[in-house]
Amino acid sequence: MTIGSRHWAIAEGYIPAPGHDDDDPRFESHEAACLLNVNDVDAHVTIMLYFSDREPVGPYRVTVPARRTLHLRFNDLTDPAPVPRETDYASVFCCDMPVVLQHTRLDSRRPALALLSTIAFAENSSG
Repeated sequence: MTIGSRHWAIAEGYIPAPGHDDDDPRFESHEAACLLNVNDVDAHVTIMLYFSDREPVGPYRVTVPARRTLHLRFNDLTDPAPVPRETDYASVFCCDMPVVLQHTRLDSRRPALALLSTIAFAENSSG
Protein backbone atom coordinates (compact mmCIF):
# COMPACT_ATOMS: atom_id res chain seq x y z
CA MET A 1 0.00 0.00 0.00
CA THR A 2 1.32 3.44 -0.92
CA ILE A 3 0.28 6.36 1.26
CA GLY A 4 1.75 9.82 0.96
CA SER A 5 3.98 11.78 -1.36
CA ARG A 6 7.69 12.34 -1.89
CA HIS A 7 7.51 16.15 -1.99
CA TRP A 8 5.79 18.36 0.56
CA ALA A 9 5.67 22.11 1.23
CA ILE A 10 4.64 24.11 4.28
CA ALA A 11 4.22 27.69 3.11
CA GLU A 12 3.68 29.11 6.60
CA GLY A 13 6.36 28.73 9.25
CA TYR A 14 7.02 30.78 12.37
CA ILE A 15 8.46 29.81 15.75
CA PRO A 16 6.95 32.18 18.34
CA ALA A 17 9.03 33.83 21.03
CA PRO A 18 9.41 31.99 24.30
CA GLY A 19 6.11 31.74 26.10
CA HIS A 20 4.84 31.92 29.64
CA ASP A 21 5.74 28.30 30.43
CA ASP A 22 8.84 27.53 28.37
CA ASP A 23 10.45 25.98 31.45
CA ASP A 24 8.35 22.90 30.65
CA PRO A 25 9.50 21.55 27.25
CA ARG A 26 6.03 20.11 26.58
CA PHE A 27 4.65 23.65 26.41
CA GLU A 28 7.52 25.43 24.67
CA SER A 29 6.36 27.42 21.63
CA HIS A 30 7.29 25.37 18.58
CA GLU A 31 6.64 24.37 14.98
CA ALA A 32 6.50 20.69 14.17
CA ALA A 33 6.35 18.48 11.13
CA CYS A 34 4.65 15.20 11.91
CA LEU A 35 5.73 12.56 9.40
CA LEU A 36 4.18 9.12 8.88
CA ASN A 37 6.10 6.37 7.06
CA VAL A 38 3.97 3.27 6.41
CA ASN A 39 6.62 1.73 4.14
CA ASP A 40 8.68 -1.34 5.01
CA VAL A 41 11.93 0.65 4.70
CA ASP A 42 13.21 3.85 6.31
CA ALA A 43 12.37 7.16 4.60
CA HIS A 44 15.25 9.61 4.23
CA VAL A 45 14.09 13.22 4.23
CA THR A 46 15.80 16.48 3.33
CA ILE A 47 14.35 19.82 4.39
CA MET A 48 15.06 23.25 2.90
CA LEU A 49 13.95 26.48 4.58
CA TYR A 50 13.03 29.58 2.56
CA PHE A 51 12.86 33.15 3.89
CA SER A 52 11.53 36.48 2.63
CA ASP A 53 14.77 38.38 3.27
CA ARG A 54 17.68 35.91 2.97
CA GLU A 55 18.96 32.91 1.08
CA PRO A 56 17.52 29.42 1.78
CA VAL A 57 19.07 27.25 4.49
CA GLY A 58 19.54 23.49 4.27
CA PRO A 59 19.43 20.76 3.68
CA TYR A 60 18.49 19.45 7.08
CA ARG A 61 18.40 15.64 7.08
CA VAL A 62 16.18 13.31 9.08
CA THR A 63 15.13 9.67 8.85
CA VAL A 64 11.65 8.38 9.52
CA PRO A 65 11.98 4.69 10.45
CA ALA A 66 9.93 2.09 8.59
CA ARG A 67 6.33 1.77 9.81
CA ARG A 68 6.81 4.65 12.27
CA THR A 69 5.93 8.27 12.88
CA LEU A 70 8.31 11.12 13.65
CA HIS A 71 7.25 14.34 15.37
CA LEU A 72 10.01 16.71 14.35
CA ARG A 73 10.23 20.07 16.08
CA PHE A 74 11.77 22.75 13.89
CA ASN A 75 13.18 24.20 17.14
CA ASP A 76 15.42 21.12 17.34
CA LEU A 77 16.94 21.53 13.86
CA THR A 78 20.49 22.86 14.23
CA ASP A 79 22.54 21.54 11.31
CA PRO A 80 23.34 23.38 9.09
CA ALA A 81 21.91 26.26 11.23
CA PRO A 82 19.32 26.72 13.99
CA VAL A 83 15.88 27.77 12.77
CA PRO A 84 15.41 31.39 13.87
CA ARG A 85 12.56 32.36 16.20
CA GLU A 86 10.15 35.17 15.33
CA THR A 87 11.03 34.88 11.63
CA ASP A 88 8.67 33.93 8.80
CA TYR A 89 9.84 30.97 6.74
CA ALA A 90 8.55 28.20 4.51
CA SER A 91 9.82 24.64 4.21
CA VAL A 92 10.09 22.03 1.48
CA PHE A 93 10.49 18.33 2.29
CA CYS A 94 11.90 15.85 -0.24
CA CYS A 95 11.68 12.16 0.63
CA ASP A 96 13.08 9.06 -1.03
CA MET A 97 9.77 7.29 -0.40
CA PRO A 98 6.18 8.44 0.08
CA VAL A 99 5.31 9.78 3.53
CA VAL A 100 2.44 11.81 4.99
CA LEU A 101 3.27 15.19 6.51
CA GLN A 102 1.22 17.32 8.90
CA HIS A 103 2.22 20.77 10.19
CA THR A 104 1.56 21.88 13.79
CA ARG A 105 2.36 24.99 15.82
CA LEU A 106 2.09 25.55 19.56
CA ASP A 107 2.11 29.21 20.59
CA SER A 108 2.62 29.55 24.34
CA ARG A 109 3.20 33.31 24.50
CA ARG A 110 -0.04 33.72 26.49
CA PRO A 111 -1.42 31.59 29.32
CA ALA A 112 -4.19 30.34 27.02
CA LEU A 113 -2.12 28.22 24.62
CA ALA A 114 -2.89 28.35 20.89
CA LEU A 115 -2.46 25.22 18.78
CA LEU A 116 -2.92 24.95 15.03
CA SER A 117 -2.49 22.03 12.72
CA THR A 118 -2.94 21.41 9.02
CA ILE A 119 -1.91 18.94 6.36
CA ALA A 120 1.00 20.19 4.25
CA PHE A 121 0.76 20.69 0.48
CA ALA A 122 1.81 17.57 -1.40
CA GLU A 123 3.03 17.26 -4.94
CA ASN A 124 0.49 15.14 -6.82
CA SER A 125 2.56 11.97 -7.05
CA SER A 126 3.31 9.07 -4.80
CA GLY A 127 5.69 7.10 -7.01
